[in-house]
Amino acid sequence: MFRGVNPINLDAKGRMALPARYRDSVREHCGGKMVVTIDTEDRCLLLYPQPEWDEIQAKIDALPSFNKAVRRIQRLLTGHATDLELDANGRMLLPAPLRDYARLDKKVVLLGQGNKFEIWSEELWNSTRDEYLQVDDEDDIPPELQSLSL
Repeated sequence: MFRGVNPINLDAKGRMALPARYRDSVREHCGGKMVVTIDTEDRCLLLYPQPEWDEIQAKIDALPSFNKAVRRIQRLLTGHATDLELDANGRMLLPAPLRDYARLDKKVVLLGQGNKFEIWSEELWNSTRDEYLQVDDEDDIPPELQSLSL
């Protein structure tokens, strides 16, 4: 279970160190093998442990490819999916095309989302987070969330 907001620096080669608190569980769960792809709605990356990604990819592959919306998702998610592996220092190299897509520079944010992480440019995350905090109309909140007790 990945949660929390983790500020991280990318090195000059585009490597990101997974915070130490996650490393043991990632190595135990998937042998350090991860998959990164783009988010189709926001300018961020999605980072999955390999077994989690395999389940998602099987579902994507099972969708009808003659549907235009399905082909879009297949091309974007599967087409950009890249296998990564933690090195001995807990780092992984984020591919340049994916870093460019997500506008990643030196300062990034690793955002835990349960079964995956989101990787954001720190600047973009801060502005997006501020937008998320501005709920103008309660009608935008689906009934499932309105009944949630925190």
